[in-house]
Amino acid sequence: MSLRTQKIQLNPNNKQATLMAQHCGYARVAYNAALSSFKSGLDDGNWKTLYDIKKEFNARKRDIFPWCDEMSQNASKNAIHNFNDAVKRWKSGQNRFPVPKKRSGKQSYQADNGTNSIRVERKRVKLPAIGWVRMTEELRWTGDIGRVTVSRKDDKWFVSILVHTDDANTMVQISLIDDRLPVGVDVGINTLATCSDGTKYENRRPLKVHLRKLRRAGRTLSRKVYLSNNWRKAKSRLASVHYRISCIREDSHHKASTAIVRKASAIGIETLNVSGLLKNKKLAKHIADASLSRFLTMLKYKAERRGIPITEASMFFASSKTCSACGNKKAELTLSDRTYHCNSCGFTCDRDVNAAINLCPT
Repeated sequence: MSLRTQKIQLNPNNKQATLMAQHCGYARVAYNAALSSFKSGLDDGNWKTLYDIKKEFNARKRDIFPWCDEMSQNASKNAIHNFNDAVKRWKSGQNRFPVPKKRSGKQSYQADNGTNSIRVERKRVKLPAIGWVRMTEELRWTGDIGRVTVSRKDDKWFVSILVHTDDANTMVQISLIDDRLPVGVDVGINTLATCSDGTKYENRRPLKVHLRKLRRAGRTLSRKVYLSNNWRKAKSRLASVHYRISCIREDSHHKASTAIVRKASAIGIETLNVSGLLKNKKLAKHIADASLSRFLTMLKYKAERRGIPITEASMFFASSKTCSACGNKKAELTLSDRTYHCNSCGFTCDRDVNAAINLCPT
């Protein structure tokens, strides 16, 4: 069995959209109530378990939130379980201590009550306490439906459906035929990805293109009276610009990563220290706009689905400074040097193509 997730845009009516927003609020207050209960236990020297927190919340929820009877209790239950997962990650040192969720933050809630508790039929999904909601496309995967999460972004509603599928039905079996060769991939700012065969995938730089519109929308929002109707309209326009930028970036990443895995028998990539790169004040905005880490993540999971091995070079491997012809390593190479010229053997090549050849698995 393998896990596949598909995020589909919903097309709810006004009543359904209102109910989904209310469920998001119910999940938020349940999470914050669990956090408050857990903190009070820490102050008293008593580590409350998940069972204790759920029992305390269920005993008080109708007094504190009398409107919760109209909501699906899956939203609050799953929110408390998500808080328990956050506490486990905090105990293991993976994350920081959980913080309260804000009303202005991301709006989402988990709607399922276990495996196959949510029904999906063609282009619609049945959500508890809401009913059948139309979807813009059908679910691609077949199998047992697990986690179902409803979320809102830019006044648009989405549902993420996790499906437990059979490997034989989902894994793409690709034979290593003659026209598939190992490919090295070098990522960058000017060019999103450069392959060892010379193919380049340009970085569309959506933030740079829409930066003027983004700044204007931000200034407009700052002039409005907080929580007024005009403030909400301006906030919605600003969110639309951010959503447009993210969609353009995600589209270019998907197209480039899919094109690479379709032609490769093996892929070699570099290991990036993105947090370190973002410390460069002159390049931080451009590096964040390219979202290189997200692109490499897409490349990895798509290659894994197709059975293509991924080789990651060491973080300190000088792929750009090393000559792909003789192996000689340059002492210095500035970002302005876009053409690589080897002083030892005289080899001349595009800088990014040379790095991609060095990353190509043998």
